[in-house]
Formats: sequence, C-alpha cells, structure tokens
Amino acid sequence: MTDARSITDAPTILVGVDFGLPHFDGELEELGLLAQTAGLQPVARITCKRKAPDAALFVGSGKADEIKALALLHGATEILFDQSLSPAQQRNLERHMGIAVNDRTLLILEIFAQRARSHEGKLQVELAKLQYLSTRLVRRWSHLERQSGGIGMRGGPGESQIELDRRMISESIKRTRERLEKVKRQRSTQRRQRQRRDAFTISLVGYTNAGKSTLFNALVKARAYAADQLFATLDTTTRQLYLGDKEGGGRSVSLSDTVGFIRDLPHGLIDAFQATLQEAADATLLMHVVDASNANFPEQMDEVHKVLAEIGASEVPQVLVFNKLDAVSEDKRPLQLQDHYSVDGLAVPRFFVSARTGEGIQALREYLAQQAVQPLTDDQPSTELQD
Repeated sequence: MTDARSITDAPTILVGVDFGLPHFDGELEELGLLAQTAGLQPVARITCKRKAPDAALFVGSGKADEIKALALLHGATEILFDQSLSPAQQRNLERHMGIAVNDRTLLILEIFAQRARSHEGKLQVELAKLQYLSTRLVRRWSHLERQSGGIGMRGGPGESQIELDRRMISESIKRTRERLEKVKRQRSTQRRQRQRRDAFTISLVGYTNAGKSTLFNALVKARAYAADQLFATLDTTTRQLYLGDKEGGGRSVSLSDTVGFIRDLPHGLIDAFQATLQEAADATLLMHVVDASNANFPEQMDEVHKVLAEIGASEVPQVLVFNKLDAVSEDKRPLQLQDHYSVDGLAVPRFFVSARTGEGIQALREYLAQQAVQPLTDDQPSTELQD
C-alpha cells in the first residue's frame, strides 16, 4: 500500500524551524537538494525560530498563515518541512493551509523508493514506508464511513474502513519483515563463509554524496552507478579489490559500497536497512569517506558516527578518506596528503584523495594492502565512537 498522493513534480515551499540546535541549516541547502533529487521544484524558502514545536501546527498559527500566503504567491502545491512532523501536526497544517504538507522523513522515503533497484532494497523501502504510513491513516484516507457486515462485505459487523486499512498494513508489514528475515539469513550465511575463509572485508561508509561510489569505482575499476546527487547508491555492491603483487602479495580483499547516511535519517530506514548495513558492522575495516570540500564535514562525520553506533559498527577500526581534493581551493589544500585526525580524542589515519582525478589513490591502496597483509592489532589506533 502506498501513499495516495505523489510528492513529485510539484512547486514546493521549503520550511525550516530553528530550535537552537547546532546542525540547523539556515539556507535549507540540503533540504533543497533532497527536494530536487525527489523531483520537486523548490520555489521559495522560509525559516523561523522557536523554543519548541507548537503542539498543533508545529510553527504556530501566525507563521502558518505566512507560509500559506507565500504558497499562494508562488503557486506552490506542496509545503515541505525540514523536520519530522507528527501525524496530528501534518493533518492540522493541511487543513489550515489547504494544500499538501510533507516532512523530511517522507521525502527521504520517497527518494529511497525511487532509487532502490535490488529485490532486497525494494523490500527494505517498502517496510519503512508502510511503517510511516501506518501512523497516518487518519490523514491519508477519507473513506472512513462505518461499514456494515454481511455477505460480500469485508470485515465484521460495524468494522470501520480505517480499521481494515490498519489491519491490511499490519499484515503487509508482517509479510515484508518475514521476507527480509529470509534475506538477512542468506546474507548471514554468506558472511560466515567469508569469515571461514579468513576474508579481509572493507566497507565504504560516509555521508551521502561524499563520493563513495566514485572512490569504489576508482579502487576496483568497476562501473557502479555514481552521480553528483544525494543517495545515488542504495543497494550494497561488493567487488574484489586486488592489492597488487608487491604491496599486497597478490592478495584480494572484499570491498563493499553501502548506502550513504544523512542527518535525521528515519529510524524506520535504519531498522529496515539492517540487513544491508550489517555489512559495515561485520567488516574488518571501515573506510569512512568524507567530502573534504564541504565546510560542514565535521557535522556530517558526527551523523555517520551516530548511525554506526546504532547498527553496532562503532567498534570497527576505521580509516578516514577525505575525498574531492580536486574541489578544495588552493589556499585550503592540506600540506600533506596523509596524517591523523582526532575522533573522540583518538588518532585515526587520514588520507586526502580525489577519486575523480586519482590523486592520493595509490597511497591509500598501499595502506589497505598493509592492513590486509598485516592484520590489525590491538595496539593500532582505535576508532571507538560515541553516540
């Protein structure tokens, strides 16, 4: 079951509310990129400050009137909030403004639904979206009249349409979870086989659009889809990385490219993608890819660390790869392309590279070969991350 409305191809007003949190995006730049990725057309942006969300309208009635007037001025058919709205707030805002209102959570779910290609990925997105919609049945369906029981009618005597819808979604969630559990068992079997072979596995993790897939292609000479957009890759891709005759002793290791993380990633997606993200939790080494050209990279790194902690991967050793060196201005280029970076007070190896031009890639390859040939020991720098 899917949302009765599509959020694509709509002139959209972007709304952000500053509650005093450090990660607030005053320019709504990331929300705008997400909206464009989903096929929306942002036509105006508006922000405001509040100490706490309004229980009924999230932004209060005065600001809601201002947003409504802005939507009428620009002919917008969609209001998109940068924060998650409760079902009641979403319903009240739609009634107040008379047009569709959606939040960051549904937007990310919509993007994932558009981008998922594998059977597993589609199942994971379906589960997350069903869980999201199950809390919004009152708003999504207008046919809530009481339904009489009898021959040819669904449900028992007096069962309402919303109760039927809720039961149907509950059954769909159960079936989807069972199918995902089967996939999870298959992946677990594959991982155990790799562990029995004493395989060295590396997982690429990082904030969305940090260039993970481009780096993946540069390292394994693959043709995985890569683009300068958010969530270009959703399905995990694994290839063999040949480490060279001299540095790696002719050995190959498994390299996996995983889905990118983002601020306020819906918890339903973290839960649904547990089978995919388990690749990171079970890896021998995490290659944390960072967009070196993004001024907000420390905040993006923090978001990645939070998700890693949630999936049980915070204890896996890390190497930091600051990518997109070619996009860094000359006055901000590092003096050396290899050093250490402090993560929660611990020194973590860091490499500056450009996956697009190939700069710094050879040094990274040599490091990976060294780690694979000489297994990580307890006295090497730890990457213990805190939530």
